[in-house]
Amino acid sequence: MLVMNVVGARPNFMKIAPVAEALREAGVAQYLVHTGQHYDEKMSHLFFDELGIPTPDLNLEVGSGSQAAQTAEIMRKFEPVLLEVKPDVLIVVGDVNSTMACALVAAKLNVPVAHIEAGLRSFDRSMPEEINRVVTDSISDLLFVSEPSGMKNLSNEGVAGDKVHFVGNVMIDTLLHHRASAEASDIRSRLGLEATANYALVTLHRPSNVDNPAVLGGWIRALGALSHELPVVFPMHPRTRRNAIEAGLEPELQSLTISEPLGYLDFLNLMSRSSVVITDSGGIQEETTVLGVPCLTVRKNTERPATITFGTNRLIGNDPKDLLRAARQVIRGPRRVGRLPALWDGRAAQRIVEVLVDRLARARSLGLAS
Repeated sequence: MLVMNVVGARPNFMKIAPVAEALREAGVAQYLVHTGQHYDEKMSHLFFDELGIPTPDLNLEVGSGSQAAQTAEIMRKFEPVLLEVKPDVLIVVGDVNSTMACALVAAKLNVPVAHIEAGLRSFDRSMPEEINRVVTDSISDLLFVSEPSGMKNLSNEGVAGDKVHFVGNVMIDTLLHHRASAEASDIRSRLGLEATANYALVTLHRPSNVDNPAVLGGWIRALGALSHELPVVFPMHPRTRRNAIEAGLEPELQSLTISEPLGYLDFLNLMSRSSVVITDSGGIQEETTVLGVPCLTVRKNTERPATITFGTNRLIGNDPKDLLRAARQVIRGPRRVGRLPALWDGRAAQRIVEVLVDRLARARSLGLAS
C-alpha cells in the first residue's frame, strides 16, 4: 500500500503530522508532496522540524497567486507527479487551495481520495475555504469527519454513509502530543511577558478582516483600546502586516506587542497561557476549546460549531465595538468552562489509518486494487 499525502499551507502541517506518524507505525509506505502554497522557507522548515514531519519527497513550489491562478498551477504541477508515483490513495487535509486542486486531479485520474476534516460547513460561499470544502467532499471516496456537525452536513448533502467515518480531530492529536514540549518554550520571556499574568493573543488573516483598510483599521483600534487593560500580543500574518503598513496604520500598532509569525510550539505556549484569544482562524477555535481558553472569533459564522456548543468559542461578528465589549466581559468576568467534543482524544490519526488499511485490504480481496 502506498499513500500519497499532500500539504500546502501551515494548517495542513499540524493535520498531516499525526497521520504520517500513524502510517509509519502501521508500516504503510507514504509519499509526501508539499505544494508550496505557503512558501516561507523558514516557517515551513520550522513547522516540519517541530512536528516531526518527514522531509517532503517533492515540493511543487507553486507560490502565491490569485485563487484561480494558484489552483490551476497546483493542478498543472501535481498531475505528472500523481501519474508517476501511482499511489493507492491520496490523502488531502483541510480546506486550502491545495486540498481541492490535488483532489480534483486525483479524481480525474481515478485515484481514490481521502479527505481529512470532511463535512465542515460555514454555509458562507463568499469564503474560498467553503468552496474548497464542498468541492473536495463531493469528489472524495473516503470522508473523515472531526465533529458531529460534519456527519449531519454530509448526510444532508446525500453522501453515501459507507464513505463517511467519524474519527475525531487530527489537530487535537498534534496538540496533545506536543503540549508538554510547548511548555518549555521561552516565547513569553522573548516577548517581555514573563512577569505578566494576563494577556490577549490575536491572529487575523482572512481577507474579509484584513484586506479592506477601513475594516482592518477598526479591528486594530479596538485592539489598541483593549491594550490599555492588558497586553495584546499580535503575531502578524505577512499580508496583514503589509496591508496595515499600506493603510498607514503603523502608529495604531504601537501599543500592541507585535511579532513575526510564530512556530507551532511557541504559539501553543502563548495560547495555553493567554486570558483570551481573538482570532479569525478555524483551527485556533478548536485548539482553544481543548485548552479551555476563551476564544472570540471575529466572524459572523463558523464551520466548527462544536467549539461553541461544547467549547469556549464565541462568535463576535464584524463590529469592533462588539469585540471590545466581549473581550472586557471575558477578562473581568468568570471564565467559561467548556468540555471536549466526542473523539477529541488524540487517536484520530490511528482511526483513519485503520479505515484506510481495512478498505484497501477489502478492495484487493475483491480484485479492485492492484
